[in-house]
Amino acid sequence: MSDARERILDAAADIMRRHGVARATTKEIAKAAGYSEALLYKHFRDKDELMLSVLKERMPPFTSMGVPGEDTVESNLVRIVHGALGFYRRSFPMMVSMAAQPRLLHATRESLRKYGAGPHAPVRALARYLDAERELGRVAPSADTQAAAALLMGACFQQGFLLYFAEGEDAPESFARGLVRPVLAELLP
Repeated sequence: MSDARERILDAAADIMRRHGVARATTKEIAKAAGYSEALLYKHFRDKDELMLSVLKERMPPFTSMGVPGEDTVESNLVRIVHGALGFYRRSFPMMVSMAAQPRLLHATRESLRKYGAGPHAPVRALARYLDAERELGRVAPSADTQAAAALLMGACFQQGFLLYFAEGEDAPESFARGLVRPVLAELLP
């Protein structure tokens, strides 16, 4: 990756964390990176692609959904939840201003659709992982994987907000394990 792209991503992440996505302009980001706005557009098609790149490359990794059949379902879920907690805690300041402005939220929603992204993606990915584990017999045939995925990601979102609000650090792995246990009891055969 080019140094210019990296500096633009660093500047965008800093500005979006401090001012939110809504108030972070491409002009301000380019200036903070030490480049022209035209150069920014050589690396990113639009502000939405830049925002998605910041989320993917400058936020704590959401953690892959695990490899079905590898490790235990519990250890995979704990890693997923731990990553989600950190991601949500750090992404709140970026997203709050966007969510508070209906027109901007609508525009962002439409833009994210064209990139196949959005807040539904982690829930769907987790449900696909759980479905694959069910096919391997490691999750009960009767388990509602959609509900389990929604419950876990919803808990992560809520706890991420509480950690952000309290100006807390990332939650320890033991906290993630505590979120996983009640759902795991419903999933295991």
